[in-house]
Formats: sequence, structure tokens, C-alpha cells
Amino acid sequence: MPIFEHPDFDHHRQIVFGSDEASGLRAIIAIHDTHRGPALGGLRIYPYASEAEALTDVLRLSRGMTYKSALADLPLGGGKAVIIADPRTDKTPELLRAMGRLVDSLGGAYITAEDSGSSEADMRIIAETTRHVSGLGRDGSESGDPSPFTAWGVFCALKSAVRHGLGRRDLEGLRVAIQGVGHVGAHLARHLHAAGARLVLTDVNREAAIHLAEEFGAETTAPDAIFDAEVDVFAPCALGAALTPEVVERLRAKVVCGAANNQLASPEIAERLMARGILYTPDYVANAGGVIEIAWQRRDDYRREAAMTRIEGIGTTLDEIFTRATREQRSPARVADDLARERFGRG
Repeated sequence: MPIFEHPDFDHHRQIVFGSDEASGLRAIIAIHDTHRGPALGGLRIYPYASEAEALTDVLRLSRGMTYKSALADLPLGGGKAVIIADPRTDKTPELLRAMGRLVDSLGGAYITAEDSGSSEADMRIIAETTRHVSGLGRDGSESGDPSPFTAWGVFCALKSAVRHGLGRRDLEGLRVAIQGVGHVGAHLARHLHAAGARLVLTDVNREAAIHLAEEFGAETTAPDAIFDAEVDVFAPCALGAALTPEVVERLRAKVVCGAANNQLASPEIAERLMARGILYTPDYVANAGGVIEIAWQRRDDYRREAAMTRIEGIGTTLDEIFTRATREQRSPARVADDLARERFGRG
């Protein structure tokens, strides 16, 4: 399997393949950059169709974490880990402990946390075999789940995007399509509903979407039909690569802002969105709330209020990105990348 010629290889510092016969562990850890500090990134457990698919995902996700931490001005680099497994049927304490040993073998260069397919409870098991784990809360008194913080950051990002893309300062009556109503998507839906937005929801778990729709008086639609919804904002909150050339042509929304990582199927999609007059919110800027909270959890002077204030600064960062993108007639994705590279030493 080629690494250095891989289209998503971006001068990553380290890529580690790990296995454990007893537990069935098959995992990849990618450390993208450590200029600003140790590489922090979540553990995704997913039944990838192939090792090549898992490698592509971990390379892209780890790179995104570097850019995310840089634009959030955190003393952290970017990394990610994936386990090739079905979290519903293959996840066992033995597998998680084996993953902890793999993380520990890197000596703190990589710090793991929960992500798709893993939970705070899983992190506690991993912590039995490594201390290089975050997202556990503090002193056992609070949840370490970063989802509410990620959702709040996306909500702040969406308000900035609506100001710049639609010229609106309120969300009353705004129509928003949310693709994926898992932990983050559901929290985002609650914030938007409270702000007066009208929602269209979809999820591969149809029952979850219907349940949330009943709570908010929202509409639901089939997963593939969400792109055609007559809305102002499209919020991708499921897995990555949702924005393909075909999807861009189908979108009715004029703003894209969501929680999913790696929303662009390929980099040139940013230009396609711009050509259609759709304002794209760089995903790693919008969804940085969770990593900001995790970074603050690691501090001795942790205060929830201070962490929330820092998360709300996502809107200010995006104001700068959108303003510069308009002035320079460039995609916000390109502007964000340039700003991030300046901060982690590749500018």
C-alpha cells in the first residue's frame, strides 16, 4: 500500500499500523504535525471496506486536526486514529485496551479522544493502558463528551456564515437542512430551534430523525433527498465527503455550515461552491468547539466559562476568513488553509 505517493499524504510526521491478534485490533494512527504541540485527535471506529479506505480517512482527518488546532490557536498538533471494525458488534474491552497500548507506544506524541464509533466510556477503558487520552471530564464529576461543545461552535459559526452569506443577523424563520442527527447534529438542532430556525432533518437512523422532528416540529426527508431541500443553509453533520460535484449542483442552500469533518470530496469542490454563489464554511474552523474544550480540560486552570468564550471566538475567526475571502475573491477554504499554515509553520 503506497504511502508517500498517496494523494492525501501531506508530509505527515508518522503513520503507525497496529494489530493485536488476541483482540482482533486492526488500527492506523496518523500524526500529521507537532509544531504547536502533541498531536490530538479522536479515535474513529468504523467498518471500512478496505485498508486503503481507512488510510485515506486517517490521513485526511489528521491533517484536518492540525489545521483545526492552529486556527483555534491551541498548543496542539494534529493526529487521528482509526480502528477497522464495526463499533456495534466488534468493540470489546480487550480491543480498546490493545488500542491503548498502541497509543502508549508513541510516548505522548499522539493523544486520543472519542469520535465516531467511540465514546467516553471507551476512553475510560483505553485509559487503563495509556495516560495519553482526553475527553474524560474532570475528577469524574463532569462528562468529557465534546459533542455539546462542538455543536455550540458550529452554531456560532453558522451565525457568522448567515451574516456574510445571507446578510441576516437573526435566525428567525431561517430554513436549515441538517444531514445527520447524532450527538452533534441533535445538539445543533436544539440550538437552531431555540433561535427560531425551521429545520429539515435526515439521518440513516430514520427513527432518530423522526423522534427529533417530533420534538421540534421539523420536517424529515430521506438521506439522499436532503440535498434538494428548499432551505437557506445546508449543515452536513454526518461522515465526510458529503459535498461531491453532483451534490453541489443539486444544493438549493446558499450557505454550507456543518459539523462533519472533511466535507469536501476533493479540494476543487470549494471552487465549485463559490462558482454557484454558495458560501462554504471551512469545516475544521466551524467544528473546533470540541477540541477547544478538550484542550481546556488539560489545563490546571480549567473554567467552563472561559472555554465557552474561546469557542464563541470561532465566529470571530470566520468573520475574518469570510471578509478576506470576499476582498480577495477566493474561496473561504483557501483563505482558511493559508491562515492555518501560517500558524503551524508551513506558510
